Amino acid sequence: MLKNPSVHQVFVVIHLLSALLTVIPRAGASKACRLGYKALCSFTPYGTLILLALAGLHLYLHLKAAAAESMPHQEPA
Repeated sequence: MLKNPSVHQVFVVIHLLSALLTVIPRAGASKACRLGYKALCSFTPYGTLILLALAGLHLYLHLKAAAAESMPHQEPA
């Protein structure tokens, strides 16, 4: 069973799925993307890279928060 995902994990999945959707070809698109074909997103290479960077940022923040949570809390001397 899946435990409750953190907000960062949810955003990682959303950004990765969105990045995947940007590269899908679509014949009904109004204009071609920078890669030369009509895609679901006309900003395909740039939008995909931005979304992948955001997913990486959220993954980093999640790992950082998880590491801080697992460290024992030390009382100040």
